[in-house]
Amino acid sequence: MYIVLILLLVRSSVAICPPGCLCTVDILSCGSVGLDRFPNPLPFTTSVLDLSHNRITWLAAGSLYGLRRLHSLHMSHNHISLLSPGAFHNISSLRYLDLSSNKLQVVGKHHFQGLVELEVLLLYNNRITRVESNTLVGLSNLRKVYFSLNQLTDFPFFTVRKHSHPNLVTLDLSSNRLFRLPMDDIVLLPVMVQKGLFLQNNSLECDCSIYRLFWHWDQKGYASVRDYKEDYKCLMQGEPPVSIHLLRTPYFFENCTVGKIISLLSPKADKVVYKGEHVKLDCTGTLNEEEVSYSWTIPHQENISVLIHNGTVRLNQDGSLDILAAQYTDSGVYRCTAVDGTKMVNESREVNLTVLAQRPVEESFNTGYTTLVGCAVTLVLILMYLYLTPCRCACCKPPPPSPETFREDPCTLASIFTAPSTADGLKAKSQADRHVAFLEPLIAGRNGHSKAAFVVEHPIVQWDMETLTVIKDRNDSE
Repeated sequence: MYIVLILLLVRSSVAICPPGCLCTVDILSCGSVGLDRFPNPLPFTTSVLDLSHNRITWLAAGSLYGLRRLHSLHMSHNHISLLSPGAFHNISSLRYLDLSSNKLQVVGKHHFQGLVELEVLLLYNNRITRVESNTLVGLSNLRKVYFSLNQLTDFPFFTVRKHSHPNLVTLDLSSNRLFRLPMDDIVLLPVMVQKGLFLQNNSLECDCSIYRLFWHWDQKGYASVRDYKEDYKCLMQGEPPVSIHLLRTPYFFENCTVGKIISLLSPKADKVVYKGEHVKLDCTGTLNEEEVSYSWTIPHQENISVLIHNGTVRLNQDGSLDILAAQYTDSGVYRCTAVDGTKMVNESREVNLTVLAQRPVEESFNTGYTTLVGCAVTLVLILMYLYLTPCRCACCKPPPPSPETFREDPCTLASIFTAPSTADGLKAKSQADRHVAFLEPLIAGRNGHSKAAFVVEHPIVQWDMETLTVIKDRNDSE
């Protein structure tokens, strides 16, 4: 009994290759073998599965159960018209999915839900008439998507944004039945998506907005227009409508102003606020027409409509955005885009918002008190300069005494009168008996000569009779 169970377990774990298929270590090729249903079971080691060119009509839920290593699935050229909601469950590692050349009519989110690693999705050459708005939601790693050769009359461009599909470089919508394009949504597409947006071979209506769009892309050298310029045509209204080359017959669009700049990016502004403050982010520019619409891209992942509904932000009619009470999580780059759909012009403005913890305490400032203190300090400095600054010039020193002469000091404009002395012992006494005279300004005399007027200050003199006798005898002997 135990031996039988062990044999069954061993047999179920062995990789079984379906009849008619080619199997290698991790590749299972069942192409063009006439399959009308999904083969089961499949080797759990399969990483590449090729079921193309068969007669499979639908993909049931759980068909790929157990293939956790599967990263490439090729199912082109079958008769698949229905995808069950759980058809791709449990294969989150899938990166390449080819469902081209089948009979699909409608695709939605439930078809590809859970394929978070998907990079390439091929749905061209089907019978798809509608792509639901949530079809590409959650497929953030998408790089290339092909919807060409279908019957699409519109497409949800508004679901493709830089934050939702940062790696998308190719969106092929060529050879469909698109009649008009939602310009407001197309001009908001990331630049990399615009470069890889293929719209040739559609039934586009001729108008100035269409012409401006493709003319602008052609001037920029986008490969989506440059390499397929001959295939861009539009229908000129009339009886019957006439198809003309959009970029080869510019004389049909002489009245369209193509020289106007399509996109203007305002310089990034920095704004610093404090927590809890009311913040207003402007979306001003040169577009002031009534037909202008505004949209904001916020730094966090939440939808701005949810924040508006919660009452944390408010979108005004002039396009400005109000943050009622700023929080730390509100910091980041906010991008506003104003779009004029009639003129095919859009402008963008970026604001780098920084929310700080709290506002610093401001010190009170008294102008009168500060002025009074300044005057007092100035007065003290002047007094210090006048009375405490030492004299550093050599001419400020008193000159040596000379007997019975007036001496003019050119530095201090002072003349010093000194009493004669006969010996060094009388030096101190003669200095005490010194007469001081101050030189006044020169006074012109009658004969034109200048006179020096002196004002002599006579201090109190105490005469030493012995000294005077010595001086008198000396003068008599001379």
